[in-house]
Amino acid sequence: MVYALVDCNNFFVSCERAFQPELEGRPVVVLSNNDGCVVARSNESKAMGIKMGTPFFKVKHLVDAGTLEVRSSNYSLYGDLSRRVMHILAEAAPRIEIYSIDEAFMLLDGVPEADLLPLCRDLIVRIRRWVGIPVSIGLAPTKTLAKVANHFAKRYPGYRGVCRIDDETKREKALQLTPVDDVWGIGWRMGPKLKGLGVNTAYDFTRRPEVWVHRLMGITGVRTWKELQGMEAVQEETPARRQSICTSRSFADMTGDTQELTLKISDFAAMCAQKLRKDGSAAYCVSVFLYTNRFREDLDQYYPQATIRLPVPASSTPEIVGAALRAFRTVYRPEFLYKKAGVIVHDIVDGASIQGAMFEYDDAVRLRQDKLSEVMDQVNTEGRNLLRLATQRPGHYADGIRREHCSRLYSTSWDDILEIH
Repeated sequence: MVYALVDCNNFFVSCERAFQPELEGRPVVVLSNNDGCVVARSNESKAMGIKMGTPFFKVKHLVDAGTLEVRSSNYSLYGDLSRRVMHILAEAAPRIEIYSIDEAFMLLDGVPEADLLPLCRDLIVRIRRWVGIPVSIGLAPTKTLAKVANHFAKRYPGYRGVCRIDDETKREKALQLTPVDDVWGIGWRMGPKLKGLGVNTAYDFTRRPEVWVHRLMGITGVRTWKELQGMEAVQEETPARRQSICTSRSFADMTGDTQELTLKISDFAAMCAQKLRKDGSAAYCVSVFLYTNRFREDLDQYYPQATIRLPVPASSTPEIVGAALRAFRTVYRPEFLYKKAGVIVHDIVDGASIQGAMFEYDDAVRLRQDKLSEVMDQVNTEGRNLLRLATQRPGHYADGIRREHCSRLYSTSWDDILEIH
């Protein structure tokens, strides 16, 4: 088997640069929801010493001085460009496994040996030309080694975006140059412990006996150990059904207004319902929580949560939103100012195997609500509430979040389409 890990370079920043070429070569950071902290950096901003998770207020003086560009998170844009990249990969490879919004494994078994590097180099050019996103590709006989190869492809220009580990000499040299905490499956949690035991590189890790690895890290560590030695041990995994789904937000400003909170709770519940339907699931329980601002010691604090259990598990927007609002009304107190709220759906079951509750629920009503929700999903693309309940906020789901530096929805909104003069 030959795996190719395709990774979009500095993905959020690259998405911004795809439609704003004036950002090329400049230090750029992308912020989290409510413009709170740095969640993505260009190579130039990394070179300035800006770390992941840095609060925005600590680098705002650089923005004011004109030495740093900043953008609010634009997840609709990022999701659309990710889908375009994955579509190109799916057309080029026999099979792909999407690992994250900016990474995918291509399974290239059956592709002639002589075609592997030309295929990867062509993909790099095609994705950059068609989508505007730079990518790096690591080729290896296992997924973990493909991750290692990708790091070299990304860091060293001499590889021209593609690094392949295909023999013992290359494998050993790559592992000797790879810090153990950079290995997929080890990371920042286990890395310090391994370094404390004298295991500083990936190569050091592979030199330890299997029984030692199992005793320290269990079966997951053994899989990583085997993969680094070229033995396939990480198979494609069917994702387990989620046990709960949460949608929550911190607000730009504290609020105690019941109408404003009703809109927010309705939006969060609708998003949970949409995720349930996407997973083919349904939930028995809907919970709502509210938080006051714990940093405001001058204000009274209140952190309530309430749960509604449905007679029959549901995934329709009207049912989930209705339950969330009933829960909200049981805990809302107007004398408090709230900084955060959220909705959790839990006790999740397979949506295809739901039994009705005798004498407690009208199946005809359920059928109408499910059909209505299907139509809403077909119309509401990219998180826009074109069809919504009356209790929901008009416009985009993200409305109400501080996004003072947000770029336009260049590829998903006719109103924001790129203008050429």
